[in-house]
Amino acid sequence: MSKDIQLLAISGSLREKSSNTALMSAIIGLSAEPVRFSVYSGLGELPHFNPDLDIEEGPAAVRELRKQLKEADGVLICTPEYGNGVPGSLKNALDWTVSSGEFVNKRVAVVTASPSPMGGDKANASLLLTLNMINALIVDQGTVMIPHIALKMNKECVITDEGTKQQLLAMLASLARPNSLE
Repeated sequence: MSKDIQLLAISGSLREKSSNTALMSAIIGLSAEPVRFSVYSGLGELPHFNPDLDIEEGPAAVRELRKQLKEADGVLICTPEYGNGVPGSLKNALDWTVSSGEFVNKRVAVVTASPSPMGGDKANASLLLTLNMINALIVDQGTVMIPHIALKMNKECVITDEGTKQQLLAMLASLARPNSLE
């Protein structure tokens, strides 16, 4: 019997009707056993990063983020691009892990989706810089940029573009590969 693979999904958007959160849900729907997803929903509750607050275990919201990251075998991040970069709330969450190291050697896949033709390329590049600095392991095929997301997913949050679906399935398979997890 194979061990369940626990993956944590994080949306970089706080917007209720975010296309990236919808895409994250669609990706979760593509997964199959033994993969189990949990969704981190505390991004908006994290205090602004302040090293003066990062003592002992930190604030309660930070402890919860760190706990969920520690329990996960891997992390899926789906994020939009805001102002040519990573949304501040997502960057804030990552900043809270710099000193505590939850991303060190953690398998990660990054998906950026955008209504624009660039697919969130600047957010993707910026996010990869941060993840590499905190020693996350970006999996093979684990960097996906999806331009024109509204044309590739329907209102029911089903991926309708076959090429996009295949790319996401390959990313998911790489992220969930049990023999590659620690």
